Amino acid sequence: MAQADIQNLGAFVWSVAEILRGDFKQSEYGKVILPFVVLRRLDCILEDSKDAVLEAAKSLPEGVDDATRDMIMFGAVGGNVKVYNLSAFTFTKLKGQDPRQLHQNMVDYITKFSGNVRDIFLDKFLFTDQLKRLKDGGILWNVFERFAEIDLHPSKISNLEMGYLFEELIRRFSEISNETAGEHFTPREVIRLIVDLLIANDDAKLTGRGIIRQVYDPACGTGGMLALTEEALKEFNPSIRVELFGQELNPESFAICKSDMLVTGHDPEQIAFGNTLTQDAHKGKKFHYMLSNPPYGVDWKKYQDPIKEEAETMGFDGRFGAGTPRISDGQLLFLQHMISKMREDETGSRIGIVMNGSPLFTGGAGSGESEIRRWMLENDWVEAIVALPTDLFYNTGIQTYVWLLTNRKPAARKGKVQLIDASGERFWKSMRKSLGSKRREITDEAREEIVRIYAGFLNGEGDEGEVSRIFDIADFGYREVRVERPLKLNFQVSAERLARLADQKPYARQDKADQTAIEAALQTIEGQLFTNRSAFEKVLNKALKATGLKIGAPIKKAILSALSERDDEADICTDKDGKPEADSDLRDHELVPLSEDWRDYLEREVLPFVPDAWVDESHTDSTDKKVGRVGYEINFNRYFYQYVPPRPLDEIDAELKALESQIAGLLKEVAA
Repeated sequence: MAQADIQNLGAFVWSVAEILRGDFKQSEYGKVILPFVVLRRLDCILEDSKDAVLEAAKSLPEGVDDATRDMIMFGAVGGNVKVYNLSAFTFTKLKGQDPRQLHQNMVDYITKFSGNVRDIFLDKFLFTDQLKRLKDGGILWNVFERFAEIDLHPSKISNLEMGYLFEELIRRFSEISNETAGEHFTPREVIRLIVDLLIANDDAKLTGRGIIRQVYDPACGTGGMLALTEEALKEFNPSIRVELFGQELNPESFAICKSDMLVTGHDPEQIAFGNTLTQDAHKGKKFHYMLSNPPYGVDWKKYQDPIKEEAETMGFDGRFGAGTPRISDGQLLFLQHMISKMREDETGSRIGIVMNGSPLFTGGAGSGESEIRRWMLENDWVEAIVALPTDLFYNTGIQTYVWLLTNRKPAARKGKVQLIDASGERFWKSMRKSLGSKRREITDEAREEIVRIYAGFLNGEGDEGEVSRIFDIADFGYREVRVERPLKLNFQVSAERLARLADQKPYARQDKADQTAIEAALQTIEGQLFTNRSAFEKVLNKALKATGLKIGAPIKKAILSALSERDDEADICTDKDGKPEADSDLRDHELVPLSEDWRDYLEREVLPFVPDAWVDESHTDSTDKKVGRVGYEINFNRYFYQYVPPRPLDEIDAELKALESQIAGLLKEVAA
């Protein structure tokens, strides 16, 4: 097997990581993938001798010692193989069993290997622990099924090639080893910023004795966000009582978080294990403060059934009534979940969540993402969004954003959204030593400035104006109106167009004799160019009638399609009511700001360039029933883009000449 094939096989095996993602940290993928590869390899080796081994086991004398049993079993396997398995199962037989029994059956399979291999799986790989984790995560069958597809029989892959396969997998594990720190850990300075933003304007609400605040993180990891929120609240008011709640999918992170709750005097039962999106462990609970850093761009396909069922059957009585985002990214599911837990009393709730750029603008009008944004904005929950610097997180260098939401906006903020661009150099400093992808950090001074800009609701000229702007909610909305243009066709019978007719399926299904008769009829009008469809149809009908054939509507449609070509000089094609037909190839969509009437927009932006265009008024919004589908997006680049003029050509030319001289000097040194 070529090295490229080994890499392809390695990539296929590695694809299991996509199933593990979310349930396992990256650093733990090897604990599942490597033992499964070994297990599948042994299964392929032993499958042919399975019946012989089971028969030999039946004939073993009572009280036989381990060494004798091993010798007999090795002989039943044959060759130089020094391993056997006394379970009735193989991967093939496991596939035929009830998936609900897979964990039990696999434990039976693993524990009945010969002692030399059983110890590897139980003591070195701790594989039964990983099998239980896969089962609890609901993905054991998915992982097993993927490995069952791989043929690792020695006739297909030699021992040497198996070595290459392991090298390829271990190389992949090594490449991600520096990224694992950030998979479940948010940098402390980012957490502090979110917390400070959450409580920035809550002085009055947090002052006094007997204050109780409940804090919740639906993807709490090891509990860093919860701990820092409590710390900040107690710094503000030492007498405040803070109750912490959370849920975490990763078992190790969950255990750390729950242990921390125990030693800090909190109720550990308020930290739940499981998938927040499918198994809400705090159903019916409401919280004062919620904050989270959910996984970015994580596929939620394996959880889609209960999520979509809740969205469809419960609507706004459930958590996902506004819609569901694309299957490749579940961030907006977490945000909807948090919104469902906002308190309805006079205190209300505040939410701080950090996400990547996708929830800001992914998805056009009518998409799940756009409808979720619409729901949040039109309910006036979005208070502010802060763009953070890149390279802040341990496992990714992408741009991230802090969303701040509340259902108790102060009067000055009602109907408004504040955007803060804190991505510039003034808000970060480079780290002396990178940690994975983390190369920058937000300084205390920068954090204080961001909080000051937010708390002051600044929207002026100068420094604040460059990084903070206030918008009306309608500024983010638009109507996607469908703009049509008339269909204009010419018609002609020619060799080229007749050849197109032969490719039309309705025509191709005709009897050969009928095809010949139709072609003969068409040839009677060959060569003449028609620029009016009605005129051509009259001539065509007359020619076809002369054949005596009964031509059905599908055949006639195929003839008209094959013999036509678009022609801007031709007459407009009309329907039976005399209205212009739309040319689907010329169809376009215009995004009209919500604050503007689409008629005025059409008059100004479209008709001066295409006077024959019109808006399809049947293309309406499903909610307000008005013309055009409503969409919402928040494009930071559009609002904060600053034009930087290119350098003068003379300056660039001088720099190039200097570089040429430098290169020439280096070449002379090499030649000498």
